Amino acid sequence: MTRVSIFLIMVAFIAGMVGCAQPATSYTLTIASTAGGWVTTPGEGTFTRAAGTVVNIVAEAEGGYQFVNWTGDVGAIGNVDAATTKLTMNNTYSITASFVRQYDLAAGDRHTVGFKTDGTVVAVGWNAFGQCDVGGWMNIIQITAGGWHTVGLKSNGTVVTVGWNTSGQCNVGNWTDIIQVAAGDGHTVGLKFDGTVVAVGNNTYGECDVVGWTNIIQITAGGLHTVGLKTNGTVVAVGANASGQCNVGNWTDIVQVAAGGLHTVGLKADGTVVAVGNNTYGQCNVGNWTNIVQVDAGGWHTVGPKADGTVVAVGADAYGQCNVSDWTDIVRVAAGGLHTVGLKSDGTVAAVGWNYYWQCNVDGWDLN
Repeated sequence: MTRVSIFLIMVAFIAGMVGCAQPATSYTLTIASTAGGWVTTPGEGTFTRAAGTVVNIVAEAEGGYQFVNWTGDVGAIGNVDAATTKLTMNNTYSITASFVRQYDLAAGDRHTVGFKTDGTVVAVGWNAFGQCDVGGWMNIIQITAGGWHTVGLKSNGTVVTVGWNTSGQCNVGNWTDIIQVAAGDGHTVGLKFDGTVVAVGNNTYGECDVVGWTNIIQITAGGLHTVGLKTNGTVVAVGANASGQCNVGNWTDIVQVAAGGLHTVGLKADGTVVAVGNNTYGQCNVGNWTNIVQVDAGGWHTVGPKADGTVVAVGADAYGQCNVSDWTDIVRVAAGGLHTVGLKSDGTVAAVGWNYYWQCNVDGWDLN
């Protein structure tokens, strides 16, 4: 072999080495959490770590909540179901710690539902379609009430439903890996552990067109629309938009969303609130609210508990559904069609509003 040949071979080898992609020396890890807790180690935000680094991740639930699992890019996480686990930095990852209430309330059009710390469920109100037939439910970790149906999320990620099923809104028997559920008037939505969303039921206005959604950490369903909160604090929405209830494209820094009959409400990280949609009764007049810790939207009204345990409400009040100014020690609210229920820190429940079907008869409830 001549010197020229050897030289040419060496040049080709060096050129090939230069052209090869070199392994990354570091990757980014983005961490977020749903309502009900936070990530204490290494914290929340975006972090840069050397490739191959083993990162300790620790999630902590706040009072009244429990950790469910890690969602997002979970392939490198040691145990997705453990609040304390490890993640190996072999790529760029985005993960979210998911939490649910240990006990909670939901309000439908004419019925009220509560789940207890033992995983059982109680319900009162109109039961024409069996929407209150929840006595046999067990191992429930979250509930939601639609117009005339009730949905429960089980600890194994499956879903149960009872009630009106004319549009197939109760056809959730094959759902798996669900971490949150939401019920609208005629449709049901489920958030999966990987941040994608499924939906069944009435789709006249595209309220079930959620197939392309990703990086979702919370969902809510209104009368004929569906709203999703993304890991970056922005919001997406599909469905009926005649009143502008889906005009949430410019929202930022949102930590929780709620969908009413014809309006949508968003809680911001600083405790203030934004709202879009029908405002016939002033249900969107939340611009002066501060120190809010949760929001819920009913048929025509909006309710929010404050950090000090008091509650504010705006909107239709013909049945006294906004008469919450004397409530104290409230940690959670649920707004129905024409009634409002509030969960106190001791697990008891208060209710105001339309009670024709006894949907406000919750005085004896203790969800502990």
